[in-house]
Amino acid sequence: MAAPAQGVAQRGATPRLPRRLQSVLALQDFDLAGRRHLPRAVYGFIAGAAETDSAMRHSREAFTDYAFLPRVLADVSGRSQATTLFGRRYAAPFGVAPMGASALAAYRGDLVLAQGASAANLPMIVSGASLIRLEEIREVGAHWYQAYQPGEPDRIEALVDRVAAAGYETFVLTVDLPVPGNRENNVRSGYSMPLKPTPRLVWDAIWHPEWLFGTWLKTMRLHGMPHFENMDATRGPPILSKNLVRNIGRRDQLSWEHVALIRRRWKGNLVLKGILSPADARLAREHGVDGIIVSNHGGRQLDYAVSPLRVLSEIAADAGPMTVMLDGGIRRGTDVLKALALGAKFVFLGRPFLFAAAIGGEAGVRHAIGILSEEIDRNLALLGLRDISGVGPDHLVRQPV
Repeated sequence: MAAPAQGVAQRGATPRLPRRLQSVLALQDFDLAGRRHLPRAVYGFIAGAAETDSAMRHSREAFTDYAFLPRVLADVSGRSQATTLFGRRYAAPFGVAPMGASALAAYRGDLVLAQGASAANLPMIVSGASLIRLEEIREVGAHWYQAYQPGEPDRIEALVDRVAAAGYETFVLTVDLPVPGNRENNVRSGYSMPLKPTPRLVWDAIWHPEWLFGTWLKTMRLHGMPHFENMDATRGPPILSKNLVRNIGRRDQLSWEHVALIRRRWKGNLVLKGILSPADARLAREHGVDGIIVSNHGGRQLDYAVSPLRVLSEIAADAGPMTVMLDGGIRRGTDVLKALALGAKFVFLGRPFLFAAAIGGEAGVRHAIGILSEEIDRNLALLGLRDISGVGPDHLVRQPV
């Protein structure tokens, strides 16, 4: 079998894979391992969604709408999944989505994710809600930054200038968070922001000693109380701060006027994350946006929001020169190929990579990347393709309802 694109780690390519990772054969296995490793509150924060979890569930189910139509007797040797995105050549058509408070689940989580992605020649998007300074994450290879912004021009301009000074190339503005989603699962599991060290949470941590000593207490001993480092141009509040909500600001005031402001000030690639409506995609194009990520925020905002995959083709047809990407529901190489066939140039996924970082550190992230890239390589061959650029709508058949 031909190797995947240079730079992507493979299962078996990394010597002495830690024992805990040897039984992980698919990305979904990381979820099961994460459930055992993490306190219930932390696991629930990552794995859960809004209200009934329907938006998250439908994002996965949408991939079953399509079946493959493979071609045979094609020479599929020398396969490549390398993809060019905003002038950079990546080893595969997927990257690590932004995830807030990653360092709460995995020790130095944002650095681990960035290092694993960089080693595999893939992009990782630094979250504005991360607990490690964006400048430090940039030093280990990250060059995409994602922002949650209130509709306050002064704060927006100061943050844009900070991100530019740090050397980031792509600014991702999340646009589907005017107010926090109704995440009842967080209440049920004991998670909150600001974090409240209730007896229930403390007891749960004691029952997960590997996380307690290897992540939380190690972080406190070596780095002190975690702060939200990247929401603004200056350091944000600690995760225990009662003033956290006040510091976040009024995101419900964010508008297209502020997109125009960022476009004028930001000289690099500008991407909007959270687009589901073709009408909003057209507005993004009119505002000079370079790319959009079709996403329902992993089902964590509006419950019953449409699956990104189900609106992807229509949005891609209207995108013009913008680069169309997708986030949501991807767990297999077949999912990646279906998204590409329906019009995405690139995809992002988050939860599996964060669970991989939590249970295995950078080795876990590399293993997760290897699993997905190997699946893509195998499925390219079975479709009768040598190159990822050859994937198109003619390789799919819509399944009967």
